[in-house]
Amino acid sequence: MKYFKHLTYVLSYLFCLTAWSQNMQEGFTHLETGRFAQAETFFENVLKNYPDNKTANLCYGRAVGLNGNPAKANAIFTTMLEQYPDDFEIELNYAESLLWNKKYSEAKVFYAGLIEKQPESFPALLGYANTLSNLKEYPEALSYVNKALDVSPGNANAMVSRKYIRLGYSAMLVQEKQYEEAQLMLDDNLKDFPNDKDTLLNKANIYLITKQTDVAKDTYSKIAVNANDSVVAMAGYSLADHINGKDKKALVWANKALEKAKNVNDEMVLKLAKERHIQALIWNRKFKEAEAAIEKERAVNPNEGYVLAASATLGMYKSDYRQSINDYENILAQDSLSFDGNLGIANAYFADGKPVEAYSAANKTLDIFKNQKDAEAFLQKLNITYSPFVEEKLGYSFDNGKNRAYYTNTSLSVPVSTKITFNGFYQYRKTKNDNTNVEAETNDFKIGMQFQALPKLSFNLALGSSNASSFNNSYSQFLADVFFKVKPFKMHDAEIGYKRDIQNFNADLIDSEITADNMYINYNVGTNFNLGWFTQYYYTSQSDGNDRNLLFTSLYYNFMYAPVLKAGINYQYISFQERRPEVYFSPKRFNVGEVFVDFLKDEQVAEPKSLFYNLNGAVGYQFIESDQKQATYRLQGKIGYKFSHRLLINLYGLHSNIASTTAAGFTYTELGFRLKWYLTSKPLFIRGKAK
Repeated sequence: MKYFKHLTYVLSYLFCLTAWSQNMQEGFTHLETGRFAQAETFFENVLKNYPDNKTANLCYGRAVGLNGNPAKANAIFTTMLEQYPDDFEIELNYAESLLWNKKYSEAKVFYAGLIEKQPESFPALLGYANTLSNLKEYPEALSYVNKALDVSPGNANAMVSRKYIRLGYSAMLVQEKQYEEAQLMLDDNLKDFPNDKDTLLNKANIYLITKQTDVAKDTYSKIAVNANDSVVAMAGYSLADHINGKDKKALVWANKALEKAKNVNDEMVLKLAKERHIQALIWNRKFKEAEAAIEKERAVNPNEGYVLAASATLGMYKSDYRQSINDYENILAQDSLSFDGNLGIANAYFADGKPVEAYSAANKTLDIFKNQKDAEAFLQKLNITYSPFVEEKLGYSFDNGKNRAYYTNTSLSVPVSTKITFNGFYQYRKTKNDNTNVEAETNDFKIGMQFQALPKLSFNLALGSSNASSFNNSYSQFLADVFFKVKPFKMHDAEIGYKRDIQNFNADLIDSEITADNMYINYNVGTNFNLGWFTQYYYTSQSDGNDRNLLFTSLYYNFMYAPVLKAGINYQYISFQERRPEVYFSPKRFNVGEVFVDFLKDEQVAEPKSLFYNLNGAVGYQFIESDQKQATYRLQGKIGYKFSHRLLINLYGLHSNIASTTAAGFTYTELGFRLKWYLTSKPLFIRGKAK
């Protein structure tokens, strides 16, 4: 017998065959071989001559139900139950028709009654097991399918039914993150069906979730027993390599899968290969090729789900978030329960500066897909973004001019909504010169607010005071920090602001009570071809009557993205209106050019219980007025550990001989420790489940 529709059409045609009649053998054959339309016509003709024939009515009902009209079949069996009360054979068919109509709760009650009547009935036990499976009551379903197999050992329908019950049970265990238990369930399946494709695919998926990518690839290799399945396996290899951070290898496998799929007569396999190939192009930032492939597919299948999903993914990588949102909306219009559509649009909303919509989409995803790992991770990222945190830095610096400084910085950030965040800042700095034996200290306090006015526009304000005490002077000065952040164009970021501070690098500067009013602009331009350009300009007016112009620009190229590896050239120009060498480094003209390399694993993307780091090195030349060029170097870095999503620490350091702070021919070193702790696991404005 053939196993129809996995868990629903599992009962054999025993009901008809037990009432065998030579005159109806042709109809029985149609039913048994799955030709339901022919069976329906055959038994309909029989009933024209024999309208009261019980067997013909029963088989006609089955043919109607299996031919896509379950409601009519249920009505037929309901009528027969009225004609033949307590007929167990008809009751079994009526119970199965409830399954066809997806009335699983009613079927559960009815099957339970049948089993009470005949505890050893194989059809009743198997039907009840499949009913429980459809209700996702997998432990009970597995128990009853095993009872059915006790009655009929080795029965093909029951064996296949048990396979799918285990697959469903395993999927539920994966949702609950019980990965080992899920694997054991699948291993039991492989004992019954060695190298079963469905089971192996589910095993491979668990290995991908747990990032056991090599084992996942080994599992995919067992699937590759024919041309079709070889394409599926290669697509799996590609995804495994991507998860393992080997995108170039992922593209090699995706290319192979696509080439092989072109010679396979299976539309679903070809779509899988095309989708994986486009994904691999995007992972490797081959955007033009990916866009061409998408447009080629769109011309043939404009509303195909995999085409829309590929276009949305490309939009995310190219920072075209509005395009991604539009694609995901089209996916959800076709299938509101799509996992890719729901979680994808949540990510796109967040990237586009729309956290409220992102929260709504993330929660909808988890309502549909309970405990789904990726959706939970995204919601956790959202929650951490808007959770209050405290950050503490402790540091020590010194230079070859015998200046030493100790400092502590404490920052507190408290978001009260997705738009408004209140901030507090305190810094204590004590500095001493060992040559002159003079020392000074400052205590800086600031409180402020950040307001997200629009998705791409935010305003920041912080006000406070600096209280200084030196060997000759004690005073307080007003501090201010006001700036706007805006994204004027795609992949463009600008910051325009005003900052008032005091010069506190060493004890002499603190004693001089020099305040600085800074007007500045920062502008960064990204591209989709790995090139970036950052520019900063400061105009500073000091209380001692001196003015300063500072220009810094950096042109860089991204060689890697996970972790980040970039290199480029920096140029810095500083000009003071007046030279004040007796107090601070203030050349009329100062130029620095350098080449740099930056290697970064960002703390935001680091997984809990893992390291993060940043190593940056640069070499170049500086030119101070008309003096001869001087070689420069700069080394800085940090290494830290992320204990959890809420707690991390790191050490950091800097060593440089660039003279932009004090004077020529000096070296400067700074060492420090930093701790960042999110005070809560959810934002304060969320109570219970995030909405």
